[in-house]
Amino acid sequence: MPSTTEAAPLKGAPAVVSSAALKTSIQVEPLTCTIGAELRNVDLGAASRDADTVAEIRALLLKHKVLFLRDQDFSRAEHVAFARHFGELEDHPVAGSDPEHPGLVRIYKSPDTPNDRYENAFHTDATWREKPPFGCVLRCVETPEVGGDTIWVNMAEAYARLPEDIQLKIEGLRARHSIEASFGAAMPIEKRLALHAQFPDAEHPVVRTHPETGEKILFVNAFTTHFTNFHTPANVRFGQDYAPAAGQLLNYLVSQAAIPEFQVRWRWKKNSVAFWDNRSTQHYAVMDYPPCHRKMERAGIIGTATY
Repeated sequence: MPSTTEAAPLKGAPAVVSSAALKTSIQVEPLTCTIGAELRNVDLGAASRDADTVAEIRALLLKHKVLFLRDQDFSRAEHVAFARHFGELEDHPVAGSDPEHPGLVRIYKSPDTPNDRYENAFHTDATWREKPPFGCVLRCVETPEVGGDTIWVNMAEAYARLPEDIQLKIEGLRARHSIEASFGAAMPIEKRLALHAQFPDAEHPVVRTHPETGEKILFVNAFTTHFTNFHTPANVRFGQDYAPAAGQLLNYLVSQAAIPEFQVRWRWKKNSVAFWDNRSTQHYAVMDYPPCHRKMERAGIIGTATY
């Protein structure tokens, strides 16, 4: 079987997985020095029936953290089948799913929903769950001629580039993540409280260890509300220190996702696909296209606990 063809690596490109371990004819073009690669010569519809190709894609995902593909005209059944090679799929309590394919979430934006802005913040999907997703396979069904790009961020790089004193300060810190304070915020109080009862706030380490690569990941995002173990004698002299110091530190950590050197930006076209490792990335769907339609379909893969 021919070897994977990979463009000459950019200086500083990640090398979690050796390219020598990849055995297919998939062509790989890294898009930045830190995150993202475009794959060519692969059909995800066919890959949904080929375990060997799935294994090579998984290795590339660990290396590049988000993979992009063009011209993927597969069926919804193939979309679901491909994603299920990586784990069972999850529904979303707010976004709607395709009725014939549970787990295939429809993210449809239209001129009728100009204030639907749940996506335009840097976030890791569903960290309000005790077991945040492994990753997501997102296909573009309809997109504006211009606008509607998505940005992904390498949060392993974001952690690695933190000042050493900050790394030491956040070691062992834990934080709460809330669907009530994000998706629920615009709901009537009864619905918001019901949502919270169904999905109580989850607690995760501020620095997560990736279960496959061993990398340390900065694991706070737009769903994070507060630290849960900051108020200790080492951090707080008097009670008045607690809220400002913790809030400022959390804001600083969340802001790391906005650093361009950790990012890749993808311009969507119909039948384009992005497959990202949700354990080590954040993303931001740029809301610059109203009043146009933008229709995406996402298969979110159930993950594991963070501790």
